[in-house]
Amino acid sequence: MRGALLVAGTTSDAGKSVLVAGLCRMLARRGVRVAPFKAQNMSNNSVVTLDGGEIGRAQALQARACGLEPSVRFNPVLLKPGSDRTSQLVVRGKAMTTVGARDYMQHRQWLRAVVAEDLESLRSEFDVVICEGAGSPAEINLRATDLANMGLAEAAQIPVVVVGDIDRGGVLAHLFGTVAVLSPSDQALIAGFVINKFRGDVALLEPGLDQLRSLTGRPTLGVIPFADDLWLDAEDSLGVTGNAPVGRPGPPVGSAWLTVAAVRLPRISNSTDVEALACEPGVAVSWVTDPSRIRDADLVVIPGSKSTVSDLEWLRRTGLADEIIARAARGQAVLGVCGGYQMLGNSIVDDVESGSGITAGLGLLDLDIEFAPDKVLAQVTGSADGISVSGYEIHHGRVVRNGDRPLLADSGGVPEGSVRGSVRGTHWHGLLESDDFRRSLLREIAVPGFIAAPDTSVAAVREQQLDLLADLVEQHLDQDLLEKLINAGAPIGLPVIASALEV
Repeated sequence: MRGALLVAGTTSDAGKSVLVAGLCRMLARRGVRVAPFKAQNMSNNSVVTLDGGEIGRAQALQARACGLEPSVRFNPVLLKPGSDRTSQLVVRGKAMTTVGARDYMQHRQWLRAVVAEDLESLRSEFDVVICEGAGSPAEINLRATDLANMGLAEAAQIPVVVVGDIDRGGVLAHLFGTVAVLSPSDQALIAGFVINKFRGDVALLEPGLDQLRSLTGRPTLGVIPFADDLWLDAEDSLGVTGNAPVGRPGPPVGSAWLTVAAVRLPRISNSTDVEALACEPGVAVSWVTDPSRIRDADLVVIPGSKSTVSDLEWLRRTGLADEIIARAARGQAVLGVCGGYQMLGNSIVDDVESGSGITAGLGLLDLDIEFAPDKVLAQVTGSADGISVSGYEIHHGRVVRNGDRPLLADSGGVPEGSVRGSVRGTHWHGLLESDDFRRSLLREIAVPGFIAAPDTSVAAVREQQLDLLADLVEQHLDQDLLEKLINAGAPIGLPVIASALEV
């Protein structure tokens, strides 16, 4: 097998990322040398690669599905929203500048060359490259400058399958309309469809799929059923909704549950940090935006933020800050990660991200933060009270003074993080994926009757989910047609759907 495939979606969160991960794991299990690729991603959920770059977390998961270490080649362009109008532009893992929507258009030409070069490099090294689109290819207002959808497919002559989320409703119209609004040359590359998150009897859907094929001349490669167990490594922090549960925790080992309230900041980043807690039996994790939801929680987590000062102001405006301060005064557990850690200190000097100068923190840690233009990007290891830990750092803010006991020390013995009473903080993302450290934290904050499971492995849960994705893809997609598309490309002579745009 040799070639490439692009998975596009009718909408954001239609299932592109998980389908790409499933395809990658399925092919890797067959011995195919496969790699993922997303030309341009917009997400505040990112990870650090071995070479010190930053890519979208979904591409890191897809790399693991392939049996590969994450690489900046898998996601050469990353946009990290800092407001409704601006994003940080990360190219080949390094932050370049902050751009608005109009400004970004000026960068498209040279970014197109970056994307083409990295894709060509991957295609020369691997048998198959599975590409993920961004948003929807039906965003025809952006077609002229598109890097990740039909612009990529046309430039590299890659066949496209479009996935639609039937759980949202209207999926047949979404699939038909996605093709219909495209130009004839783009339509020629749309080779088929995939239905995602189906519940019920497929026989009831089949007449609709037959009609869709009659209307478009394109087959549906398969219908993937809804799977409750798929939730780890969410693609986009901005898709995290307030007052919603995280994951599918198993029943408690002991007689009591432990509750975790994770604050859903407006500009949340690396929301996946709390997912490790949700892997634990008897640990109920929820995203919250209401002060009343954190009063009785056993642990409150303030996650990372792409706009630390702005999100700190939001904490104060909503009353969440007062409730967090009151929790600490009562001796209840609070954990801040990266931006959340910075908010817990005495002061933040930020002339880089917000340009707001000096801002008072919550004062729960004896900590002062100052932002620097260069971003800290590193994979890190160390120990906490004799427990081996690992994680990664992505932040502009530096600790310039810390009067509290450190939470841990890195492999070089340098102190990291803070502990003050029941309040903890760290710049390390992914720290809670260190199983022994997470269990130690749970035991320390445990309520009577709660017992931390002795053997939960976040890495094993992630592998199980990737294998489940591969099983779903293998069982429910037409393998012969899929292989034919990858090897030979889109069939010649696919019908063009006339649209009002053409008229």
